[in-house]
Amino acid sequence: MPSVIFALIVIAVLLFAGYYWLKRQTDAKQFEDPTKEAGDGGGGVSPGSRAPVVDFHVSGDQAVVTFDVPLDDEDDEILNELLVDEAIEVVREKRHQLPIADVHHVVARAGREHVREVGRAKLPSPGVLPPPPPVSLLHLGNVTHDPFTAENATEHSVSYETKAAVPADDLPPISQELRIPKGLQRGLRATGVDVETASGADIIVGLLQLFGYSLDTTSGTGSYTAHKGGETTLVVVDAYQTGDHPEVGEEVIRAFAGRFTMSGANRGVFVSEKYAPYMIYEIEKREPRIRYLTRERLQDFIDSMAIG
Repeated sequence: MPSVIFALIVIAVLLFAGYYWLKRQTDAKQFEDPTKEAGDGGGGVSPGSRAPVVDFHVSGDQAVVTFDVPLDDEDDEILNELLVDEAIEVVREKRHQLPIADVHHVVARAGREHVREVGRAKLPSPGVLPPPPPVSLLHLGNVTHDPFTAENATEHSVSYETKAAVPADDLPPISQELRIPKGLQRGLRATGVDVETASGADIIVGLLQLFGYSLDTTSGTGSYTAHKGGETTLVVVDAYQTGDHPEVGEEVIRAFAGRFTMSGANRGVFVSEKYAPYMIYEIEKREPRIRYLTRERLQDFIDSMAIG
């Protein structure tokens, strides 16, 4: 009997020791990374709305992050501040790959033809990052309705009653015709879209990213599957090349409708810099989950976001 009691005591001690060890390990991880949540890289920022990074390195007491972000000739203080905040989040994600214990400053650089420093932030103390923002700084859903969702497409619908006159000659670049509000310009630039040369597809894909969609490009050339909140959106791009007919072919319009039906996606968005034939109105009436964002509609769609 004493031996049985002794064995039970040993087992109890071992169980307690194991529990204590596991608790210490858990506490250590929480202390090491108190802001990290599963799947978000520690910054709480949607992967669909991050400034594209081309380089990150530690040099002396500086952590330098370079973004593939086109800049205007004139400095945009708000965009610069946004990129500095983004740079801090990049360092937060990378801090286990490179030592930052001696880092005093986080430096943000950006540009295409000419890369330049756009700003820097001094850390509270060496190697200690400020708390992450509660929401993504590059998520338009925080400041306006998402025009890609089914409910907002209905509630904030844009009226497209008049068929546009299709010109007989070549179409100029859409970037020369669109008026993009400054707020949207900043967001698009921050995701790598050059608003001065962007195509209609570039703009729509950039907006999807700004609204927190993650894009899968494996659907085929000129096609994307956008994911957000458990729903999928099929995005198909009809590119315009000089010499093309300026109106989307009716067979292309029908093909997209059929492809959407077969895709199993919750919504479908067709994007083109060409004009649309009148038949799109009938298709959208029969299938309200489909939206054709063609040349004559892009400006109204952008205006509907009401970003100043």
